Amino acid sequence: MLERYFQLKAHNTSIRNEVIGGITTFLTMAYIIFVNPSILAQAGMDQGAVFVATCLAAAIGCLIMGLYANYPIALAPGMGLNAFFTYGVVLGMGYSWEQALGAIFLSGILFIFISIFRIREWVINAIPSSLKLGIAAGIGLFLAMIALQNAGIIVKNPATMVSLGDLSSPSAIYGFLGFFVICALAYLNVTGAVMIGILLVTVLSMVFGQNHFGGLVSMPPSIAPTFLAMDIEGAFQIGMISVIFAFFFVDLFDTSGTLIGVGQRGGLLDKEGKLPRLKKALLADSSATVVGAALGTSSTTSYIESASGVSAGGRTGLTAVVVALLFLLSLFFAPLAGSIPAYATAGALMYVAVLMTSSLAHVDWDDISEAAPVLIAAFTMPLTYSIADGIALSFISYAVIKLLSGQGKQVNIAVYILAALFIAKYFVFV
Repeated sequence: MLERYFQLKAHNTSIRNEVIGGITTFLTMAYIIFVNPSILAQAGMDQGAVFVATCLAAAIGCLIMGLYANYPIALAPGMGLNAFFTYGVVLGMGYSWEQALGAIFLSGILFIFISIFRIREWVINAIPSSLKLGIAAGIGLFLAMIALQNAGIIVKNPATMVSLGDLSSPSAIYGFLGFFVICALAYLNVTGAVMIGILLVTVLSMVFGQNHFGGLVSMPPSIAPTFLAMDIEGAFQIGMISVIFAFFFVDLFDTSGTLIGVGQRGGLLDKEGKLPRLKKALLADSSATVVGAALGTSSTTSYIESASGVSAGGRTGLTAVVVALLFLLSLFFAPLAGSIPAYATAGALMYVAVLMTSSLAHVDWDDISEAAPVLIAAFTMPLTYSIADGIALSFISYAVIKLLSGQGKQVNIAVYILAALFIAKYFVFV
């Protein structure tokens, strides 16, 4: 039955390879079941309910991708967008977490729409590659800022806005230790490096009395506090337009890049370098975002960590199904997830920040009209605590600089439309 459904022989794989691939992928991304509840809880959400929503959204997303699109690509609530959800939209802009979930739901519906009507290529091609690189780097720096604050490495300062914290404090020491361990293990290609780093810091903090052990396993907490709690009507406010677009654009860029990257690693692309059944893969991803919002978690997206499972032999949707089953099994480890302190996840955030900020290496720094908007996106996201504002200001700067430098005809009309909408947001609908 598995051979017939997943076409294992046609993909030159076996059940054993798929299981190994699924386990490998899960170990490299399982840190999200600890990090996501910790971040969203700071937005006022019930941490136990978010833990369940995280596991369920990941499991459902993986099942859709595996059974419908037949790709070895795993999904879970995405890093960066969960931080934007809490620190940007809720704590920064003052919206409720219910409204933020409503914005994610609407961004997912928009994603489904462009996937069904095949306008994804137009949207992707309309956005300059430099802005995509700048947005990715900006999210990385945004995560780094949050990580350093969670560990107490940087603190508020009334004169300079931020300054160095007490590096001798336990939180700062553990934050750095986790980051150093994760980076070293990643360099040595140790599977599950991020999760090992988080658990090591957690255990050490318990041993030395800075943290309390809440238990290992139990029945899953109730999901009732977040289930269908999204406020869709509240998400239709003018001020939320840029937030919805931010969730949509980042998820779209992240998903497209991940699908192509993992597909290339696994030899899944066709002769033209395109991914077969791309529409199904995009529908799986966008559907997972909608389901995740209904369950009570931030945007669910495809994980680049899926490349580790592909490298281990995974080639079909059976790999994603194995990941789904492991996420369902994780539901019974809620006490452990609740025992993870913020400084234990700080190292993981800094590590992801390094990976995302590396996109700056691909920017054409010799063309100032391309480089300047990149830095606008990269710097304004952490300094304004808003991915949405970073995206908006980068679009505005790109359109204006290209016009003033006589390159206006080279810019897609969609960039001008979006720039005009963002200008209206700041100067008209204030």
